[in-house]
Amino acid sequence: MTGRRPLLRAIFDAAVAAAHPDVVLPAHLPAAPQGRIICLAAGKGAAAMAAAAERHYLDTLGFDPAKLTGIATTRHGHGVPTRCVKVIEAGHPMPDEAGLKAADDTLQLAATAEADDLMLVLISGGGSANWVAPANGVSFTQKQQLTRALLRSGAPIGEMNTVRKHLSRIKGGRLARAGQKAEIVTLAISDVPHDDPSAIASGPTVPDPTTLADARAIVAKYRLDVDPAVTRALENAANESCKPGDAAFARASFELIARPASSLEAAVASVKAAGYDVLDLGADLEGEAREVAADHAKLAREARALGRRMAILSGGELTVTVRGQGRGGPNQEYALALADLLKDMDGVAALAGDTDGADGGGGSASDPAGALVDAEVIAAMRAQRLDPQAYLANNDATAFFAATGGLLQTGPTLTNVNDVRVILVD
Repeated sequence: MTGRRPLLRAIFDAAVAAAHPDVVLPAHLPAAPQGRIICLAAGKGAAAMAAAAERHYLDTLGFDPAKLTGIATTRHGHGVPTRCVKVIEAGHPMPDEAGLKAADDTLQLAATAEADDLMLVLISGGGSANWVAPANGVSFTQKQQLTRALLRSGAPIGEMNTVRKHLSRIKGGRLARAGQKAEIVTLAISDVPHDDPSAIASGPTVPDPTTLADARAIVAKYRLDVDPAVTRALENAANESCKPGDAAFARASFELIARPASSLEAAVASVKAAGYDVLDLGADLEGEAREVAADHAKLAREARALGRRMAILSGGELTVTVRGQGRGGPNQEYALALADLLKDMDGVAALAGDTDGADGGGGSASDPAGALVDAEVIAAMRAQRLDPQAYLANNDATAFFAATGGLLQTGPTLTNVNDVRVILVD
């Protein structure tokens, strides 16, 4: 079991590589326009996507660099060198002042678009936090407080973005409205279950099917303590998001260039090449991390009972309802629950990681991507007499895996197609 770490990491790396902007973007880039290319990017892959677009237009097509401009807003530590597109590193998961200014600058640049320009919008997971433009009457501090409450609530990403879209001047189709004179082409790397365009980076250039009433219902469902200004904004019809038929979308198109299912397929291929039978649970799993871990631990025990050499794989985005004071994201909490549930089983090893290279954490480029569970982790847990249930109660998976040597450290991967979870039963 101790020898499974290299294989687990190779499986994870295969999933990430399948969604790297250098691999997935160039074939989808549109023809060069008569006017300018205005490249507006947001998310954890934003800078890498902008750099790949620059190479295509400037080097492959010989496009005039004087006619290429733009802003790419990405998470701190995820920037890469670019020539024409300005890269801004901003906060994630908590928005910061850099993201606030970047969103304003992005909206202003979009408003300069003319009929013969191409507004190329490149989005990836994390764009919702990177582009923060509070609705009129809502302060930046109030928007941060709401985001913090949503992150702790256990709400799935779709519900979180429903609320955020109705408190924004850039989400929910409003970026398209700002640049509607131009042709708008949006190319997206999906990080959301079921690849809903309106949920990726909160759908800045697509129609939004959700409503203010939906947003209010979510606030009530999770009993969020929000500022009165937020309540007023969610009751103001002027904050309704852009709907199908809006003039903003007359010249707009949207295309997915990478999705969680494709990365999970790459992981499955890697596992099969290693000689395992595969139980593929799909790329769209949602739910409380520790509860999903319990389901998967049961599957691992069933595979053992049948004497099968099995790999159990899944993607999607799990959630954590935060009740403790510790640190750790959904992947680490999932792995911590597995460590507790499978501690008496030999020949089992697991990895759970976020393909962007950061699972929870404080927004640093050095945050762990997730965690591994194997014989080394279990031995260290027993030697130090650590109680995984106590760490779960405090939502402190990072401390548990730091102590047992199980943290998955990858650094920024420059893409984001959600999570990859693998359990190997030998």
